[in-house]
Amino acid sequence: MDHAASASQHDDRLTIVPSRWRDLLALTKPGIIGGNLIATLGGYFLAAHGTFDWVTFSTVMLGIALVIASGCACNNVIDRDIDALMARTRHRPLAKGRISITQALGVSALLGVAGVVCLALGTNGLTVALAVIGWGVYVGLYSLYMKRHSEYGTLVGSLSGAMPPVVGYCAVTGQFDSGAFMLLVIFCLWQMPHSYAIAIFRYADYRRASIPVLPVVHGIKRAKHHILGYIVAFIPASLALVLASKAGTGYLCVALAMGGYWLYLALCGFRLGDDVRWAKKVFGVSILTITAMSLVMVLEAMVPMWA
Repeated sequence: MDHAASASQHDDRLTIVPSRWRDLLALTKPGIIGGNLIATLGGYFLAAHGTFDWVTFSTVMLGIALVIASGCACNNVIDRDIDALMARTRHRPLAKGRISITQALGVSALLGVAGVVCLALGTNGLTVALAVIGWGVYVGLYSLYMKRHSEYGTLVGSLSGAMPPVVGYCAVTGQFDSGAFMLLVIFCLWQMPHSYAIAIFRYADYRRASIPVLPVVHGIKRAKHHILGYIVAFIPASLALVLASKAGTGYLCVALAMGGYWLYLALCGFRLGDDVRWAKKVFGVSILTITAMSLVMVLEAMVPMWA
């Protein structure tokens, strides 16, 4: 019996350890990190113009991933009460109490410091500052206050969401020039319809948690108008990179095709009856659009490298 009990306890420990690591990984929101790394890639290669530095590239990708992971872990601590009320987030480790606040904050601090040190060693002061500002806006302004108290929280959050490609860009240039500004505007404008689409198909969750997103405060119809308006603004903003000779013909074609289809979907929302299904499509196409645009930035920069 003692031997069987010991074996059972050993199996339990083997089960707990992987589970703990999974919880710690979930704390950092790997999906968000992955999406932001694709955007960082786009920003880096947009500025590279056929040149490539392994040290700069490796440190900016690793550093920004660590900083984003830190911000996500901190956000989980702040949102643990509202996460418990929402169907999409109620199984998160902190909402379920599987990880303590102290542990989560410790992980966040460790990741954040490691990320800043990595960026400081391999890039430049501007890149470090932008990463820290992005973290501060996401954790301080957005998560701690704006998300719970204002319908404009989405707008504030879009600033931090737009920072990764700018960080990638400035890691190469070392300066905040017109290209960096264009990236900031493009990604800020993209974030708005992307986020409002989520708020529409997760409407019940946001209302249950009393989060004052636009669809909850002013209704889905008004949110549809805002989605349309931001997409209309996003398309010419995305094309400005071509006019400024920062991007080429391939980017122009992708930006026009994806932006045009996204706009078409937004217009469809005024005649379709199923708002949830429509919003999910708008959300999905938003991901495809920004991913395709970021990847074509990479491809256009790699052609002269190969040549």
